[in-house]
Amino acid sequence: MIEILSVENMRDSDAATIESGTPGIELMMRAAKGIFDAAEWKAPVAIVCGSGNNAGDGYALALLLKDAGIDASLILLSEKFSSDGRYYYDKCMEAGIPSVSWNEAPNLDGYATIVDCILGTGLKGNVRADIASVIDKINESAAFVVSADINSGLNGNTGMAEKCVISDITVSIGSFKPGHFLGMAKDVMKSKVNVDIGIKPASDCGLFHLFEGEDLSEVIPKRDNLSNKGTYGYTALIGGSMRYSGAIRLASMANAAMRSGAGVVKIGLPKSLAKEVLPHILESTIFPMSDKDGEFIYNEEELKELTGNVKTVAFGMGIGVSEDTSRMLEWLLKNYSGRLIIDADGLTMLSKLDKSLIVGAGCDIVLTPHIKEFSRLTGLSIDEIYANPVDAAHDYIATFVEAGRGLTNSPKRVLLLKGPTTIVCDGARTYLTDAGCPGMATAGSGDVLSGILSATCAYIPDLTLAVTAGAYINGRAGELAQAEVGAVSMIARDTVAHISEVI
Repeated sequence: MIEILSVENMRDSDAATIESGTPGIELMMRAAKGIFDAAEWKAPVAIVCGSGNNAGDGYALALLLKDAGIDASLILLSEKFSSDGRYYYDKCMEAGIPSVSWNEAPNLDGYATIVDCILGTGLKGNVRADIASVIDKINESAAFVVSADINSGLNGNTGMAEKCVISDITVSIGSFKPGHFLGMAKDVMKSKVNVDIGIKPASDCGLFHLFEGEDLSEVIPKRDNLSNKGTYGYTALIGGSMRYSGAIRLASMANAAMRSGAGVVKIGLPKSLAKEVLPHILESTIFPMSDKDGEFIYNEEELKELTGNVKTVAFGMGIGVSEDTSRMLEWLLKNYSGRLIIDADGLTMLSKLDKSLIVGAGCDIVLTPHIKEFSRLTGLSIDEIYANPVDAAHDYIATFVEAGRGLTNSPKRVLLLKGPTTIVCDGARTYLTDAGCPGMATAGSGDVLSGILSATCAYIPDLTLAVTAGAYINGRAGELAQAEVGAVSMIARDTVAHISEVI
């Protein structure tokens, strides 16, 4: 897995590396070499520099371009220099590299490549008006744009900005930061790469991990010949209503679970919908439950029968919010002992229930909210969540983990916060999955994810990694689907069709 450091951890780690004996000017040249190696250079090159160490990386890069015979010029937005930056700027002047202030060259016409060395990851808040105008000029240019460390204007922790540079490639220095993945990151970085310059994390605080395909191959257990469907888990999917019948959606969810490796999938749904769903599934089992006009009626005996032998239950998808469905959720929290995945309407109901039900539940619980659902759960505004999504996720789930310490079997609590990059947190570990695409912004995509999770959580022992693996499978299958049918025409079933390819 790839390490991701918060801006604060990266700053402390950088300082600790220098204090341990590696000079800052050495780290700066390593960064410049990383940027140089990461891009294909077409002359002439404009290196637009601010005033800090991010600008210093640009000065060191100019020396490397000069040595390679590539025509490059420095464009300075400020006459202020960091101490290490000053060292390399003076070297540039000795080497005869052209340097002008932005006021002398307030346009970027004629440059084939522009290097963004204006602002680093330490930016807080929005950029000043004068910097914003420079960013506009970069974005309006026809040049190939390289951003050093992070796109100027983009928050290094949140990936949000009022205005930022749009890059063709962003070269992260030292370690990726959360802002390379969260928020707007995918929309403003066409590609990104990290350059290891020898900085080790100073602490585990603000240390996260990116889950990728090779990690999936390590997490999914090998399947033996001496095994059967029970080996890989019985799972129950409880959802659907007349208003949100979605026979196809229920079938997609079931098929997603089967394609993701579940041994047996049982669909608990209102009796009235059974005939609608039956034609769309072959491998799953229908479990019709008491209803009235297509809406669930609480029946404890049916819940006992449905969940008695299943390793996982996914609850809430299209189920509607009513007194009966709320009682069903309460029963699961009080009586079920496996792994309970709560999504969609289940999360809406959960936000209205006493939080002690989560703390006291004997089952492991996985919550899978999108941003609005997470806002309802936490009481935080959407803006507050976007301002620090990783910490918001950690702090919310950690309260339940801490409150549940000492309970029998120490049940686990995991949060999966959906977004352009998914955040998975259990109060101690945080994983990001960068897989996913705009085509997944369509009805039924959440149901597919719930189906996948119901399977991975049934046969992958480590619950947090099981959830993270499910999120990766879902996102990567969506990417493959979008590549085939396009973002506009894509539907949730297209994601299901590519699950087997991912695995």
